[in-house]
Amino acid sequence: MGGKKSKSDTAWRQIINIKPFVATLLLLLCWPAGAVETVFHGFTGHTSTETGIREFSVLVISDNGKVIATGDAALLDDYPHAKHINIAGRYVLPGLIDAHGHVQSLGYLAISLDLNGTPSVDDAVRQIADYAAANRYSKWILGRGWNQVLWPVKEFPKSSDIDAVVKDRPVWLRRIDGHAGWANSKAMQIAGINDDTPDPVGGKILRDANGKATGILVDKAMSLIGSHIPASGKDEIREAYREAMRKLVSLGITGVHDAGINTREAEVYMSMADDGELDIRIYAMLSDAGRNLDDFGKPLTAYGDDRLDIAAVKLYSDGALGSRGAAMLEPYSDDSENRGLPFWTAEELSAFTKKANDMGFQVGIHAIGDLGNRMSLDAFEKAQGGQPSDLRNRVEHAQIISLDDIPRFVELGVIASMQPTHATSDMNMAEDRIGPDRIKGGYAWRKLLDSGAVLASGSDFPVELPNPFYGLYAAVTRQDRNGMPEGGWYIEEGLTRAEALHSFTLAAAYAAHQEDRLGSLEPGKWADFIVVDRDYFTVPSSEIDDIQVLETWVGGKRVFDANNGEQQ
Repeated sequence: MGGKKSKSDTAWRQIINIKPFVATLLLLLCWPAGAVETVFHGFTGHTSTETGIREFSVLVISDNGKVIATGDAALLDDYPHAKHINIAGRYVLPGLIDAHGHVQSLGYLAISLDLNGTPSVDDAVRQIADYAAANRYSKWILGRGWNQVLWPVKEFPKSSDIDAVVKDRPVWLRRIDGHAGWANSKAMQIAGINDDTPDPVGGKILRDANGKATGILVDKAMSLIGSHIPASGKDEIREAYREAMRKLVSLGITGVHDAGINTREAEVYMSMADDGELDIRIYAMLSDAGRNLDDFGKPLTAYGDDRLDIAAVKLYSDGALGSRGAAMLEPYSDDSENRGLPFWTAEELSAFTKKANDMGFQVGIHAIGDLGNRMSLDAFEKAQGGQPSDLRNRVEHAQIISLDDIPRFVELGVIASMQPTHATSDMNMAEDRIGPDRIKGGYAWRKLLDSGAVLASGSDFPVELPNPFYGLYAAVTRQDRNGMPEGGWYIEEGLTRAEALHSFTLAAAYAAHQEDRLGSLEPGKWADFIVVDRDYFTVPSSEIDDIQVLETWVGGKRVFDANNGEQQ
């Protein structure tokens, strides 16, 4: 299946590594007769480059959607016959790239039960009842987003809570992090789960003091119910992707690394690319190194006018911190009998990694706990022979890392793919889970950057809200959106504004082998950019999360205009 190339021109890619002046001159000399350029002016613009932030006030793009030049007002004289667009005092940034999200899940969230932000189990149950009444013909009630850590009594809910309002249909609700699920008794019955059902390897069926299954399934145990949910059809998947992309372009996101798809979803992406329906650029990771990888065969790059790459594999080393599934070297500080749940043995994880790498696929391993991160680094070390790899393998999340393991990211050339809002969402429970010593290696963006590691940022939507300015704000302030805690949570791990922007643009492109064509507004690259209402570099840090996207452009075409309130 993999390996098919798009017809997009690749000649310009070969010159983007030349100095910008020379690259611009070559582009002008080689430009086809009759080509019509568009010149954007009247704005303040910033872009990351490999040598730092570059400021500009004029952007020139070709009729095929590539950047020709950036500069100041003097550049206007070079293009007297071009189409001119005055951005009228607004601000321009490169299109933002979310280096770890779940596109289909975000789309489904708009049409399923969204329990994000529910303040109590009683409120969640009320929403379940209302949703069931409004969707009486749905065979399954599906949703996600609940988080018991936010409730007054910070305990997992029970199947009996749902049974009180819905008992005739199965209900399955994933926790906000996607690493635990809440089922009613009907769903448990359909799955054949009872008090005597053994825990699967890498998963756990939570039970009460009497040994009774409570309806909460953690990590691999979730598949006991998930396997009984009817698979989505291609039309349903397609609509979910459309719904998600409508949301993402309105937030200034021009590219997403979709962290886990199967072959059916890959086929939908390819079909949408063929039909010109991908308004953002997708870098997709195949889920696991089993059948999905075997069926797909080899990496797919620059497909559909450079809108789609399927060139990575997503693996898991452990679960999540909130559900105590993250694999830890030592027991949890608030649960002395629990070290979390490794998904695989070290030998299995290493074998999966080597298989994918040998087939030419980058590997991104989900790792939350310090053991999960160590297992991931060990797997990469074996697969890479102890040396950095051209495949640029990645650790997804890299949340809690033993201080001894931080230098290994650079030594092995492994990218730290992290999500700034995870820190500000988790700070209310993270130190409770792991204590004051291990937290020194938690959400350690500064330590990783100072060690020389590449840090690519994302959101992990819909686990977190997809707005990238929330991520930029969290990266700089280490505060929640209410400005707490004062001074920032372990602010010494915060990023500068330039570093944060780099992590959401050029570093994210690098993490997908796309830095020669995406991630910055430089000659020869795609003209993916956004227009925003205020200057990211000069507004008070407390206002970074309030920045609004006015326009989003992908490949020189406007795909969102806030004045119309919709995609173009």
